[in-house]
Amino acid sequence: MNYTERSYRQQHRQEDLVHFQLGINETDLDIGIRKERFSPELVKWVEETIRACRKPLEDYIQKDEDFVRSLTPYTVSQDAPPIVQTMAEAGRLAGVGPMAAVAGAVAEWVGKAIARRSRDVIVENGGDIFMRTSRIRKVGVFAGDSPLSNQIAIEVRPSQTPLGICTSSGKVGHSLSFGKADAVVVLSPSVPLADAVATATGNYIQTTDDLEKALEFASRINGVTGILLIKDDRLAAWGSIKLLPVNAGTLVKD
Repeated sequence: MNYTERSYRQQHRQEDLVHFQLGINETDLDIGIRKERFSPELVKWVEETIRACRKPLEDYIQKDEDFVRSLTPYTVSQDAPPIVQTMAEAGRLAGVGPMAAVAGAVAEWVGKAIARRSRDVIVENGGDIFMRTSRIRKVGVFAGDSPLSNQIAIEVRPSQTPLGICTSSGKVGHSLSFGKADAVVVLSPSVPLADAVATATGNYIQTTDDLEKALEFASRINGVTGILLIKDDRLAAWGSIKLLPVNAGTLVKD
């Protein structure tokens, strides 16, 4: 089952922000910024920023095609662009290939650039979120057919941000997963790391009996601050992660 725009992206959109979408090749971003910062000129600048983020990655891939194919930690050249090195390091820590961190790496690169112009910013890229916020926010969790889907939200406080909130699923979306989790959500100050760890953790989960060992695996990785696992009607959580019920019309909490 693939996500739909309404059932997926609505879970992180905030009523006090302006959200807009930009797609360039495989990159498809939903971006939220403060209303007073929004302008057509800013949208054009963000589009240029995305292209500037992608170009060194695309250039490197042309020279090193194994970087894309590897499903295990991969050593890149010493002169590789920073975004490539960041992806490789995240994959190494999580025990997966570097492309498991690509969506998180792009979200973080673009999010940090926008954060220089907007105090509040959310960049979502295929379920992987960069967030910086000046107020308490709630981010809903979509978990496919699980009865817990759209019932749980993660509270994010300003002191936790900038923060990566990354989701992997064996049932929802297009990303490669060898598991059958309904949702694996990982929090980390490093969005690429959260992305890679979410993928790696999801690979552990075939049944609800696997939740404990998956949680143990992810919690041992340095840099991970919070974990939420959902499989069928069960969940497991660890770390600095506050779960709240989702209430209609309360996407933002002051």
